[in-house]
Amino acid sequence: MKKILTLLSLAALMAFAMPATAQEKKLFTPEDASYNNRSLYAQRPNQLKWIGNSEIMMQVKDKEIVTMMPGSKKEATFLTVDELNGFTKGEGINDLTRIPQLTWINDYQAYFYALGDNGITLNKMDIKKKSIETVTSIPQGAENQNICKSTLNVAYTIDNNLYVAKGDQQIQITDNPEGVVAGQSVHRNEFAINGGIFWSPDGKLLAYYSMDERMVTDYPLVDINERIATTKPIKYPMAGMTSHQVTLHIYNIATGKEVVVKTGEPAEQYLTAITWNPDNKRIYIGVLNREQNYLKFNEYSAITGDFIQTIFEDRDEQYVEPQGPAYFLPNNSDQFIWKAQRDGYYHLYLYTISKKAVKQLTHGDFVITDFNGFSKDGSKIYYRSTEVSPLERHCYMMDIKSGKVTQLTKEHGTHDIVPSGNGKYFLDFYTSTDVPYNVDIMDANGKFVKRLHEAENPLKDYNLGETTLGTLKAEDGQTLYTRLIKPYNFDASKKYPVIVYVYGGPHAQLITDEWTAGAGIYLNYLAQEGFLVFTLDNRGSADRGEAFEQCIHRQCGQLEMRDQMVGINWLKTLPYVDADRIGSDGWSYGGFMSTSLKINHPEVFKVSVAGGPVLDWKYYEIMYGERYMDTPQENPEGYELVSLENKTDKLEGKLLMIHCTTDPVVMWQHSLVFVENCIHNGKQLDYFVYPGHDHNVYGMDRAHLITKITQYFKDNL
Repeated sequence: MKKILTLLSLAALMAFAMPATAQEKKLFTPEDASYNNRSLYAQRPNQLKWIGNSEIMMQVKDKEIVTMMPGSKKEATFLTVDELNGFTKGEGINDLTRIPQLTWINDYQAYFYALGDNGITLNKMDIKKKSIETVTSIPQGAENQNICKSTLNVAYTIDNNLYVAKGDQQIQITDNPEGVVAGQSVHRNEFAINGGIFWSPDGKLLAYYSMDERMVTDYPLVDINERIATTKPIKYPMAGMTSHQVTLHIYNIATGKEVVVKTGEPAEQYLTAITWNPDNKRIYIGVLNREQNYLKFNEYSAITGDFIQTIFEDRDEQYVEPQGPAYFLPNNSDQFIWKAQRDGYYHLYLYTISKKAVKQLTHGDFVITDFNGFSKDGSKIYYRSTEVSPLERHCYMMDIKSGKVTQLTKEHGTHDIVPSGNGKYFLDFYTSTDVPYNVDIMDANGKFVKRLHEAENPLKDYNLGETTLGTLKAEDGQTLYTRLIKPYNFDASKKYPVIVYVYGGPHAQLITDEWTAGAGIYLNYLAQEGFLVFTLDNRGSADRGEAFEQCIHRQCGQLEMRDQMVGINWLKTLPYVDADRIGSDGWSYGGFMSTSLKINHPEVFKVSVAGGPVLDWKYYEIMYGERYMDTPQENPEGYELVSLENKTDKLEGKLLMIHCTTDPVVMWQHSLVFVENCIHNGKQLDYFVYPGHDHNVYGMDRAHLITKITQYFKDNL
């Protein structure tokens, strides 16, 4: 195993940490491991951002806004809460007790929400006029608020209907029957969908998703809070079953009329990547077939809803997964940037609509993870990628015409940038295995200007063991990254039990060059309790390219297990590993993996814990399930192969299965059927539920979960 980084007790790495013996330092508690102790997380600056398109930065400190310039060491008080309250006189806004969350419209105007006499108000602050005016208000209970920046009208939803707040008016856009939902995310938030409301750039038109779920079977979630338990049905289309039908509507704010975009048949298709053309007359939709292997990026008239043309098509034998909208160049209605995986990795492409031309902008065996925007004149783009290492995220600037690329971030770790409006500077927010959280100002060439924020090590007073990152090789030669955490009082002459913490599924990467190497407090707590804690990011996990991620298609869990066993074989070579005391722990896809490892390798895994596990993919939802497994009708052998409910006769040893009773993601049915089959096969297991919790256990109850899991390993491993 090639070691690439060793973290010798994170606390000891920090130069400012006070010397102390292990006995003098603190130990984590289950509450600490449950996200309930904020002091354990690196402090981040409050509202550190650029003001409009200027080179002035602001930050909220206590009850005031301070400003600073990139080249200056001085801060100036810009506004206080008392001064803001002076601006609001006569507007019916309750006195502010803190600086509200500001969004800058330009160099001197910003908007914010506040609590007013008539509910929640949207307000515009004008620094030049020293005034705040209430623009509109939205009722309590409004959800999915989406502010149009050009008009400050607000679209929002209540229950299944869509509304617009415009000045003193509350305009109801839809009057839907039960089972038809407007203005909300669709397709269960897959395909980079994170909302259902899309304002045109000028704010005169409002596009929104309308989702008809009436043809989808109701799935009951049981609520035990009443004396006679009740059911709360949700719409949950399972793989191979009838899906909901989605359309895109466009509403004219001035006339009150709307059109439905003519996306055609079949009705069971996915509408993704909604993008407005800057001319406000055209709108684009990524129309993806239900099989998810054929995408058409279509242009439609926003006035009539008519189809105009297909800009491009993407096909893939396994699946096509759109990664967001198109990004039009500033002041350019003919060219846009698109992110796609066509040469084995996600890269950026420049499209020219009028010429039907495409140019690939980025190249290489790495993944573009984020598009960060344009320079003011549109000649340059900013993006984030894995080019340096799959564990790191660095930010780059590219000149579109010449193709020249400048790496803007230099320090190892995970970076995110926010350029100033004029592009002369950018804020670099980053963390790494030895940096809790820093914010630097850099110039346009990536040269360090000054540090704005350096978080103190929040774990300096705690006992932390050594964390080691390394690499192994999968059977096909691809690199697998690993992380091993040792107990703080580790003794190399002793042998220790191992907990393999696993997720293993798509859209996740557990091992990163971030603070605690991505492990967080929970895994360090397990190590503190006397376990070696091992994690391996197997094939199928995120941001490693098509060959690495798509190899699990139609056989979820199989290659992932083989990769995990590569890690097990390496662990067995370590003199301090007790090979007879290896366990596994995971949740959701990780619960599926933990159970898979337990059933398929009982000779290795003495004890396993599985939370919210997918145990038969035929019970999982359409969008995610069919992407990775196809339908049960198309792939019956694959579904049979990966099902764990039909393999309970192979269960040996100790297994703790945990499920939340109102889980809307992995239905309780998964583990209940598994338990039933264990009974039929005469197999014992330990089973625990968390009533009223959803797909995981959060809040104060999470400490109970952490204690339950830890004690189970202590008692049985």
